[in-house]
Amino acid sequence: MSELNFKSEVEAVDALVTKYKALNAEIGKVIVGQEEVVKNVLISIFSNGHCLLVGVPGLAKTLLVNTISQVLGLTFNRIQFTPDLMPSDIIGSEILDETRNFKFIKGPLFSNLILADEINRTPPKTQSALLEAMQEKSITTGGKTYPLGNPFFVLATQNPIEQEGTYPLPEAQLDRFMFNIWLDYPTFEEEVAVVKATTTEAKFQVNKIMSAEEIIYFQQLIRKIPITDNVLNYAVKLASSTRPNTPMAHDIVNQYIGWGAGPRASQFLVLGAKCHAAINGKYAPDIEDVKAVSKAILRHRMVKNYKAEAEGLSIDAIIEKLLEA
Repeated sequence: MSELNFKSEVEAVDALVTKYKALNAEIGKVIVGQEEVVKNVLISIFSNGHCLLVGVPGLAKTLLVNTISQVLGLTFNRIQFTPDLMPSDIIGSEILDETRNFKFIKGPLFSNLILADEINRTPPKTQSALLEAMQEKSITTGGKTYPLGNPFFVLATQNPIEQEGTYPLPEAQLDRFMFNIWLDYPTFEEEVAVVKATTTEAKFQVNKIMSAEEIIYFQQLIRKIPITDNVLNYAVKLASSTRPNTPMAHDIVNQYIGWGAGPRASQFLVLGAKCHAAINGKYAPDIEDVKAVSKAILRHRMVKNYKAEAEGLSIDAIIEKLLEA
């Protein structure tokens, strides 16, 4: 899709709103409830960011990612992370072909949308191979660099219950994810609908709503959306307020936080606010748009201290206080 299809960027934003509604309706055929999760995943895709989905087993994380890949017309690969997974298992490896020359066989990372299932189950060496791909959008092996799909997104899942036999992601690697999205149990009504839909012969066919070219176009459009200085300053101030013992730190942060969010949080708050504004039909973000995306962006970038742990204070409760300030 070229820019010539729209007379102006205003018209392009209107087209994005229409597409977003169609995407939601199509995903809703398969995924019951989880509106906030779907919205955040789509925002991260249009903002060209990656997502970490945290939730107990059986909450349709895999089904959600598979459905999104279908409606967006993207190639999709699922990688089940296990303790014996090696970097070559995901990026590919060189083999000796019949002509006795080395040939590179591409691994599952060469796709548009990657579901990294239970990312914390694999050792740091394989995690870092994935995280390098997320950052560089390419991989290097045998002295050659291979570009990955465009667009390229990683939606990683993590089970918050078991910590035995897992390799938790270090803070620097968590920072690569734009959003940390918590999946909660469905409501009673939603669970009834899920059970009805999944215990019969009924099959739901989802239609492709967008193409990879359109996604790339809308990603560029999001970056062009103007933002006023006061909203930009609010986003940076919000990120700065999470850093203990700094001039802009909030009192609750000095009390309960050991480490705060870095500059990447400020960048993602602005990008996320722009996208949140656009999908809601606004042509520039306001402070409410920054607040709407702030929890998912900040919660994995803040480390609680022992006092917060002892008092049972959650990161989300601390972020709430920052948003009220």
